[in-house]
Amino acid sequence: MPERVTPELTVRRFGAADRELLERLYLMFRHDLSEFQGQLPRPDGTYRSEWLESALTGDPEWAGYVFHLGENPIGYCLMRALQQPVHVLNSFFVVRPVRRGGLGLRAVREVLAHHPGPCEIAFQDNNETAVRFWRRVAAAVAGDAWTEEHRPVGGRPDAPPDTWISFVV
Repeated sequence: MPERVTPELTVRRFGAADRELLERLYLMFRHDLSEFQGQLPRPDGTYRSEWLESALTGDPEWAGYVFHLGENPIGYCLMRALQQPVHVLNSFFVVRPVRRGGLGLRAVREVLAHHPGPCEIAFQDNNETAVRFWRRVAAAVAGDAWTEEHRPVGGRPDAPPDTWISFVV
């Protein structure tokens, strides 16, 4: 029986030419998060997307990466605060069929390698999958040298606090 060839994971910075692809991935990401944040789509079926827009238009504080498995897009990541002392991994998404297979960890490691230094990641405690994933990422990237704390969500006093993980890459 011939050996099955697994496509390689590629992680590359995206730009304006990738807009349509990223808008689709971003919609899936926001839909997934709506379960934990209780946010409904706008009347046109979209979610707020100013973060994605910042990365697509070349704002120097933002960088975006798209992940492919062979020719298939499987996710993306947004980094922000790139000109600040602490960078923020702002959004991270992989499609459901490839979750829990190690590709997300590989992709986030590659993204973080492009942005060395102090980094933070926020997520919601009620998203148990994200809690496990980001703790695993922190341990893989920083060993025991990472912290976790709760912080209020800016401008949303009614929202439960976000959980923030901090480490140095």
